[in-house]
Amino acid sequence: MNETTAPRIRINKILSEAGIASRRAAEKLIRSGSVMLNGRTVTEVGQTMLPGCDHLSVEGRRVRIPQKIKPRVFALYKPKNCITTLRDPQGRRTVKDFFPSESGRLFPVGRLDYDAEGLLLLTNDGELAQRLMHPRHKVWKSYFVKVKGHVSQKTLNMLHRGPVINKKKHSPVRIKPLHTVNDKMWLEVSLREGTNRQIKKMFLQEDFRVLKIKRFRIGSVNLGELNPGETRPLSSQEIEALYTESNS
Repeated sequence: MNETTAPRIRINKILSEAGIASRRAAEKLIRSGSVMLNGRTVTEVGQTMLPGCDHLSVEGRRVRIPQKIKPRVFALYKPKNCITTLRDPQGRRTVKDFFPSESGRLFPVGRLDYDAEGLLLLTNDGELAQRLMHPRHKVWKSYFVKVKGHVSQKTLNMLHRGPVINKKKHSPVRIKPLHTVNDKMWLEVSLREGTNRQIKKMFLQEDFRVLKIKRFRIGSVNLGELNPGETRPLSSQEIEALYTESNS
């Protein structure tokens, strides 16, 4: 296929398929001026390129565009007090610290708050990351949540129908009480939307302070017997299941 007939491909898609970042994160790289095409800074998120003809670099480093990328997905038990990024200007521990350098380029799928813990997926597969993160694909993510106080059935029903946060109605959630210890209550909460700090905000809206969040499942992938800081590769069957579950 020559240059005149080869299809042009969006740069954010190229970056995600090369394992540099998810499509959403790639858009941020473009907006920050970190991406260059043939020596010129890319200024438009929707800009395209010709693989094999054009040269792409990110933060001064040439992007190698393989013909076909074997998708890799890892499950990490993210411990508390850890940043869900690949680097941190303040020198705090990041999820990258739990993978050896020979693991290659991986990026986190979504995020967990600094003080939250549990299951986090990292991958080099930009398409899968986009599917799992975007609310329209409706992949359930489940958490154990500890709050201060006793949440009434009336409040549980309201949250189940869809919490209202800052006057905005959100998608319905699955929520059920597990047990109560003194003045603290454990609940199981499952979200499809998962906006920034949604669990903390929806309980705080009802005057309940969240004390602990632990994510234990994404789609059909469970945290299992992983301990904090431990990782495991997902099987091809698990990866295929995630694609199937996000195919909506």
